[in-house]
Amino acid sequence: MSDAPLKVALRTYPYTAALKSGEITVPSAPLQFEEVKPHIAAFRRMVRELAYDICEIAPTTYLIARAYGVPIKALPVFFVRRFHHDGLLVRPDAGIKGPKDLEGRNFGVRAYSVTTGVWKRGLLQNEYGVDIDKVNWWVDDEEHVSALKLPANVHHVPQGGSLVQMMADGQLDAACTGDAGVGRAGKPDAGWNDAAPALPDLQEMFADPARLDAEVYAKDGVFPIHGTLAIKESVLERYPNLAAELYEAFVAAKAPYLAALKDGSATGKQVAKDLRHMQIVGDDPLPYGIEANRASIEALIRYGHQQGLIPRLCSAEDMFLPF
Repeated sequence: MSDAPLKVALRTYPYTAALKSGEITVPSAPLQFEEVKPHIAAFRRMVRELAYDICEIAPTTYLIARAYGVPIKALPVFFVRRFHHDGLLVRPDAGIKGPKDLEGRNFGVRAYSVTTGVWKRGLLQNEYGVDIDKVNWWVDDEEHVSALKLPANVHHVPQGGSLVQMMADGQLDAACTGDAGVGRAGKPDAGWNDAAPALPDLQEMFADPARLDAEVYAKDGVFPIHGTLAIKESVLERYPNLAAELYEAFVAAKAPYLAALKDGSATGKQVAKDLRHMQIVGDDPLPYGIEANRASIEALIRYGHQQGLIPRLCSAEDMFLPF
């Protein structure tokens, strides 16, 4: 075993805790975990500075970074999953009755390449026929990959402004909620989302998102991915067995959590969400591996290309290590 630890930025989940505690190890090298608050800051450091040997980053950030030549490769493990009919807020006075009504309107999303925004635009375009080029996308943060060239219909909020203020002033018709939109104020920094900002009354665009999520999943098998594991290519070259060891370690760390979900003993803030997902996707709400996630990976690649984030289509195997 090498004496030099590999620097790792990874959030703590019920299915990563055993690695972070040292209960599960990898033979190639020791892992030195670093806590980054908020973890979004680690995305930027990884794709701009290669600040870590191994880093959990947003999958869209990863796709764009690879397209712009950042020497990283991802393991097909995905730490966060969610569907996207919910969290799409509209002003009740905006006259938006359905997705097509977003055309010609002003929509707020923290950054154009934020993965939540990519999935929502992909859903709107491919499932509901929205011409996303006719929507004015307003952003109030920078893109993780600073070299990214944005489409002409993406507009930055003026200096000193925010999506929250634009929504309060009636300048936005719709927005993503949470960290991807108007659920926070300011750029990712300590305490950036400690308190929900004051907003006017907003309503979900889709009245029954859970039913719609299940229907779309049954049709296309896409279970949106958020959070993957990027590894520096130089590290993969130096430790040729590391990728396989990490993949096996993440599978082993997840197994007790899946068993606890099934027998009802799981605890923690995300249990309810994972149980809801199991009603749609089956026994494993956190599938790993290319084949189990092929539809989702290919959809994200397709959406990224449609939205001008990556220059060409590619295969899942082009982007992810072969597991």
